[in-house]
Amino acid sequence: MKINKENVLKALESISAPGEGKNIVESKAVLNVMTFGDQIDIDLKLENPTLQARKKIEVNILKIIHEQVYEKAKIKVNFKILPSKKSENRTKVMSIPGIQNVIAISSGKGGVGKSTVTANIAVTLSKMGCKVGVLDADIYGPSIPTMFDVDGARPRSIEVDGKSKMKPIENYNVKVLSIGFFTKPDQAVIWRGPMASKALNQMIFDAAWGDLDFLIVDLPPGTGDIHLSIVQSLPLTGAVVVSTPQNVALSDAKKGITMFQNKNIKVPVLGIVENMSYFSPPELPENKYYIFGKRGAEYLANDKKVPFLGSIPIVQSVREASDYGHPASLQENSSIAKEFENVTKNLVSEVLLRNKNLPPTKVVEITNLVGCEAIKS
Repeated sequence: MKINKENVLKALESISAPGEGKNIVESKAVLNVMTFGDQIDIDLKLENPTLQARKKIEVNILKIIHEQVYEKAKIKVNFKILPSKKSENRTKVMSIPGIQNVIAISSGKGGVGKSTVTANIAVTLSKMGCKVGVLDADIYGPSIPTMFDVDGARPRSIEVDGKSKMKPIENYNVKVLSIGFFTKPDQAVIWRGPMASKALNQMIFDAAWGDLDFLIVDLPPGTGDIHLSIVQSLPLTGAVVVSTPQNVALSDAKKGITMFQNKNIKVPVLGIVENMSYFSPPELPENKYYIFGKRGAEYLANDKKVPFLGSIPIVQSVREASDYGHPASLQENSSIAKEFENVTKNLVSEVLLRNKNLPPTKVVEITNLVGCEAIKS
């Protein structure tokens, strides 16, 4: 048989397009066919197939052309990969209806007080009149239930728009979900990355969060699977990095900032919070002892050109409040509550600037903030 475009196209009608009931010619997956003697070049466009699927199509093309056109033909198949329509649709619905801003709070290493800062920022936002939720994404070391005095609580199932959803546990006017609600206190979570990511996605998308001005996500320390799952699942408004002034902590915090600023992630870093900045003995309140170093996180913020949101001193009542499940920010008119209020106001100011200055297609507007307008001034 003579090799020409018509013969090749006729042969290709025997091959089905992946995921469709049509063949690759009818579905217009075949962009072009060129023949040069015994050489055949075929250009195909496919929607994001796996490597295995591409290989299978290529093998089928070679087999059918060798059988129906010319058994010694030299065939080259060129693939043009298009984004999957399903992927596009999935991306569009990743944002959670009713949630205005999603703030991730991270740390380069453990033990720097990230969850303590998360809990107190959430409570402070609530005191300012904002509707707030906290997602405890620290799958392997959930501590948010303890800090909100809801250990042992179990979210119940409710029906929302005909679908069964988890109702977050609420305390101090903050809605909370954590893997700690679904495990025993002494039970270790021994999961591989995919299992942890699946559990996390269920808490994000199968929960009845309702209308929130802020969803605060308490990330695990470091950089890993959970961090990638979050940035792939949620359109983050931005991230906050918590560190102590110690060089070891700052080195890891720098890696966390670099992760969010990676060209493939591009999550705005809203600022750095320095925890355990200094210690002032009650009997010498004017004295400041910089146990872990002085202004290290502030210097890091300047070096990385990200905002410095403020510093939190070492205060015994902060530790005690966290252990008792009564965040220190709830202590009216206390000096430590004012420190957290300062950090939180700076954070909200950065959120407002971020939302104002980004291109319209990426803006996450802050709207309907009941009582939050006072923060702008």
